Amino acid sequence: MSLLVASVETGSFSAAGRKLGMPLPTVSRKIADLEARLKTRLLVRSTRKLSLTDAGAAYVASCKHILELVDEAEAQASGEYSVPRGELTLSAPIVFGRLHVLPAVNDFLTDFSEINVRMLLTDRNVNLIDDHIDMAVRVGKLPDSTMMATAVGSIRRVVVASPAYLAAHGRPKTPGDLEKHMCVSFSVLAAGPTWTFWQGEESQGKSVRPNARLSVNTAEAAIDAAVAGVGLTNVLSYQVARHVREGKLKIVLQNYEPPPIPVHILHAGQGPLPLKMRRFLDFVAPRLRRGLANDEALAGRK
Repeated sequence: MSLLVASVETGSFSAAGRKLGMPLPTVSRKIADLEARLKTRLLVRSTRKLSLTDAGAAYVASCKHILELVDEAEAQASGEYSVPRGELTLSAPIVFGRLHVLPAVNDFLTDFSEINVRMLLTDRNVNLIDDHIDMAVRVGKLPDSTMMATAVGSIRRVVVASPAYLAAHGRPKTPGDLEKHMCVSFSVLAAGPTWTFWQGEESQGKSVRPNARLSVNTAEAAIDAAVAGVGLTNVLSYQVARHVREGKLKIVLQNYEPPPIPVHILHAGQGPLPLKMRRFLDFVAPRLRRGLANDEALAGRK
């Protein structure tokens, strides 16, 4: 079952073999033995990829559930529910994970010597069940789901510029003033970004397309350009907290910022939590709250 699931998830027998440390002929033979035992074809093999038959799709779904039960039984037998030990797999956004989550994880590892952490930094919203993730730090509004969420704070989208730029070109007072300013746009879209602003109790924001003197595809590059005085840029508050603290950037248009963006720690919430997850949640959540609160205090300076 593990070989079959790994083959489907990786897309080939050879990739499954590499993942599980098993020779390709062994993987192929064991899958063939499984199909012979079941007297049905589970996979359609081609030169490019594997695909599931209808019977295979139903069988793989059952395999995943069975393997999860086996993992839980082994975790209970090894003491994960009575002693905090084992491997914890964690997902977090790339920049937020590096700046906020990783320092907390480092401290956690010092205090809990029998727990190992496998940390996946990705801006993709992973599926905790399908990707075998124990816990995920998620930035953004959560969709309705069966996941359990612990709120750890919020972040803001802010417009910043260097003191030198503001001294030379003036401080924008309203979003409309951006037409007279040079901006650094950050977007992975070729069409470029729009910046959204709110005022008072508006039910929805208003979009402004900045006059982009420079367009880049990473927040770090946009921030570096803003520090260098190229123009104003629009990023998340935690990404510029250090630069604001050091006086390299100043926040403008604070009265027009969109509503704060929530940050949560998620887990599947099916049954009792292993102690490694409970200890991680109790240890890391307060640290993230303090870190985000400090960032927001800095981002609130005029």
